[in-house]
Amino acid sequence: MKAKTNRKLITTLVVVVVFLVVFILLGPFYILYEGQQAVITRFGAIVNAEQESGLKFKMPLIDNVIIYPKKILSWDGAAQRIPTKENQFIWVDTTARWRISDPAKYYETVNTVNNGISRLNDILDSSIRTIISENYLNEAVRNTNQINSIKVEEQTQNLEVESNEDAETLRNLTVTQSRQETILIGRDGLSTRMFNQAKQFTDGFGIELIDIVVRQIRYSDDLTESVYQRMIKERNQIAEAYRSYGRGQLAQWQGKTESEQRQILSAAYATSEKTKGIADARAAEIYAKAYEADPEFFELWRTLESYRKTIPALNKILSTDMQYFDMLYGKEFI
Repeated sequence: MKAKTNRKLITTLVVVVVFLVVFILLGPFYILYEGQQAVITRFGAIVNAEQESGLKFKMPLIDNVIIYPKKILSWDGAAQRIPTKENQFIWVDTTARWRISDPAKYYETVNTVNNGISRLNDILDSSIRTIISENYLNEAVRNTNQINSIKVEEQTQNLEVESNEDAETLRNLTVTQSRQETILIGRDGLSTRMFNQAKQFTDGFGIELIDIVVRQIRYSDDLTESVYQRMIKERNQIAEAYRSYGRGQLAQWQGKTESEQRQILSAAYATSEKTKGIADARAAEIYAKAYEADPEFFELWRTLESYRKTIPALNKILSTDMQYFDMLYGKEFI
């Protein structure tokens, strides 16, 4: 009787041990590591959600464990070509941070991580496009009004100007008024509005949206060309101011040169006339002395000099009876 009881006890223990071995082999335990969270489903229905790491228990065969990341994840959207409020097209590149805050709700709505990213693409792209298109270009590309407090002056120190007054005149000619419009929201403000709008939809999927950051804004080709043309126009205006200043300096120096030339010629003419006057007086004095020394020789010499200058160029026929030729033919022929 006692032996029969022992056999039953041994059989029971063996069955229990076998059952425990089989139970363990079926995998009733699972490990949830740091940075992970899980949803346990039974026949498709959620029976539990685990967010703490450690060794966890589940019913083998009938329970299914879906593990999700608990860490903060990044979302990198593709750059979008979006029109602003004034219909200027820009390329907007954004990024965002998010995490799964409610794994049970996440499982019910999107199920997988890839589906969650796909749903974020729709929500965030829509929010970004809506906010950008409702605001002006300056609000998207600038964050403060600090640019309006910066005074830009064209440098003229390397130019050869005669005085500080000329330098100031040139600076006034080349000054460009480029005050930007005052922004009310700014890029950070637009990011906040994108975040608030998108968060209204992401909370319903068990997703906690942490932030949205505008990573880069790039002008479209047509807008870039417009900006370049405006810059070229401003540079051309400054170049024309320098050319105008140069033409003014040229006219000024030409006027000075002509004035100095006239002064020099006038002084030279006065000096030459004075010198000629002195020479004529000296010559007259010499002639007078020579005439007084021998009046007949002086008269002969003056007459011959007159013949030498006039007769070679004489193209008229004159009578030799003229008194002018008395010295040539002799008075005895008259």
